[in-house]
Amino acid sequence: MREVLVIILGGGQGSRLYPLTQLRSKPAVPIGGKYRLIDVPISNCLHVGLRRIFVLTQFNSASLNRHIAQTYRLDLFSEGFVEILAAEQTPESTKWFQGTADAVRRASRHFHEYAADYYLILAGDHLYRMDFSEMIEAHIESQADITIAAQPVTPADAPAMGIFRFDPDGRIVAFEEKPNADRLGEIGSSIPPDSRSMQADAAKPFVASMGIYVFSREVLFEVLRGSLHVDFGREIIPAALSTHRVRPYLFDGYWADVGTIGSFYDAHMMLTRPDPPFSFYDPARPIYSHARFLPPSRLNHATIVSSLVAEGCYLDGASVTDSVVGVRTAIGEGAKITRSVLLGADHYESDRERRRSGDAPPIGVGRGTVLDRVLVDKNARIGDHVTLVNEQGVDEMDGDGFYVRDGIVIVPKHGVVKPGTRF
Repeated sequence: MREVLVIILGGGQGSRLYPLTQLRSKPAVPIGGKYRLIDVPISNCLHVGLRRIFVLTQFNSASLNRHIAQTYRLDLFSEGFVEILAAEQTPESTKWFQGTADAVRRASRHFHEYAADYYLILAGDHLYRMDFSEMIEAHIESQADITIAAQPVTPADAPAMGIFRFDPDGRIVAFEEKPNADRLGEIGSSIPPDSRSMQADAAKPFVASMGIYVFSREVLFEVLRGSLHVDFGREIIPAALSTHRVRPYLFDGYWADVGTIGSFYDAHMMLTRPDPPFSFYDPARPIYSHARFLPPSRLNHATIVSSLVAEGCYLDGASVTDSVVGVRTAIGEGAKITRSVLLGADHYESDRERRRSGDAPPIGVGRGTVLDRVLVDKNARIGDHVTLVNEQGVDEMDGDGFYVRDGIVIVPKHGVVKPGTRF
């Protein structure tokens, strides 16, 4: 795969994931108890020998830079690298990245001279496991200029995605970015009833872009130079349909865009199921992350049901059900955690740090606390006998030490919820 260069798009502000993106970029958001979102596309690349990887970012990139520097130290005697390309001022432009295509256009000054026949462009906030070599081979065999990974989706999911329309021979005739419900009703289905090459799924009548592209080298630079378009999905791809050979690559495995609080939470609940469609562990293709060398988790009279508990945790007489518990999490006696996601802690709190924190609770979850449908970000301090269960079904609000988004209670990074708080 030396002829392929990988570009991972991570420059968006990540406002839909706020407050998880308040202090970090979207690809640096923790997931699965011990990973970060950026680990998913990078691991998928490394498993098929794609070892030249650029990550484009511009917002809150310090923790992402640190994670990549600590985790992906490739062989000194190979040409492999994982490198951050942050938005920068140049004599030609003093602006931030204006969109996905604009980010690639402006970063191209750093990778244009690398030998590569094809460019694999990925998003930094998706959860999936894909063999990119198969997609690249399909691109080459079909003599495509642009290949787009695609998957059938439901009418409920389609408005948040780019939707294809095909002719009876399976050729892409149109691509619409995030059509509303009325427009989807007009389209009816991505695949026409008289299709000779594809069969429509009644439950998933629309075929959507997964935000994964393969461009032939000269085509990428041609479409970027030939216009001022700033976004691949809204502008570059629709315009290319009439000028270039654009082909779909249908993917039938698990894939989720976890770029919103609701989808991020749902993906974690999927992980707690007995036989989830996606698992971070695969004996042949595991997801890599930073090696922490933490001790095993200590469970003292704790009850764990249908949950994931990462290493280095201490659960003292707690009950955890249908939840994900991240690294170094401490949960006090009598606490009850259900349908929740605890992202863990960056470090163990020393006695000195504990004294300096004053009246604030220790890092972790206090004694007798009840959490249901709660997202707890790293290094949060939740006091004793707190109840966060959103009994009123509030969809969105800002509380004292917590937020509510999509009906899910969120305790932000370094957040403090005072003892006795009830919501």
